[in-house]
Amino acid sequence: MKALLIIAPQNFRDEELFHTQEELEKAGVETVIASRSAGTVQGMLGRSAEATLGLRDVDVGDYDAIVFIGGSGSSAYFNNPAALGIAERAAESGKVLAALCIAPSILGNAGLLKGKKVTAYPSERGNLEQKGAEFTGEGVTVDGKIITADGPSSARKFGQAIAKALGA
Repeated sequence: MKALLIIAPQNFRDEELFHTQEELEKAGVETVIASRSAGTVQGMLGRSAEATLGLRDVDVGDYDAIVFIGGSGSSAYFNNPAALGIAERAAESGKVLAALCIAPSILGNAGLLKGKKVTAYPSERGNLEQKGAEFTGEGVTVDGKIITADGPSSARKFGQAIAKALGA
């Protein structure tokens, strides 16, 4: 099993990346980090991560799960054609598609949440409901192959839910 973790070009939320990644790897899921471009990316709380892929180099077929990590910088992907295209291809291919914090708006803006139960950071509720999603307000919400979470405090449970959906 292999999961692609997509982080913002800057200001991803540290725990959302690292706690999710730790839970996936604990379950035996290989993780790869991507961002707008390959290279070192700074988190909101001072940690950094190495993105080995740029979004334009992502082949969705190489992964079993696509995960959008939140943090204030992830708003850079709300209307980014490459990010929206990755989400669309993942959904079309039946992959596990996950997002937390404000990142579920990427999935909503890609038109993938109509009729789906989702959660997110409270600031995203209006946008998600406008896109046809049913907002739960839970820490983690699973609706089929779409997994969403509300923020940093739910990152470990989010990672565990992704691993479970992958059968890991």
